Amino acid sequence: MFIQMRRFIVTEGNAEKVLERFTRKPDQGPSLVEQQPGFIGREILVKKVRRGDEEVVMIIRWESEEAWKNWEKSPEHIAGHKAKLKEGKPAQPEYIIESSHANYMVVE
Repeated sequence: MFIQMRRFIVTEGNAEKVLERFTRKPDQGPSLVEQQPGFIGREILVKKVRRGDEEVVMIIRWESEEAWKNWEKSPEHIAGHKAKLKEGKPAQPEYIIESSHANYMVVE
């Protein structure tokens, strides 16, 4: 199994905006990534804080690294990013202070 982990640090009160971007809407079917061969599932975690910057972590599970790479270079994935640029949306919204990602192989 292959895991992709994405982490976002956002300004106070904006974790919800990250959730809106990445969670499925109740009236919609599976997202494009959920329909991708080799996709297993994902979890989105929000760090509990009383005040200050907020943290959102997204864990995406794939059958293999190859399945993930196929999604990354798929026309649907690329088109989604190009559409955001055409709409004039910044690559990273102003409420995101920091973002990072890491990839892991599950060994046990």
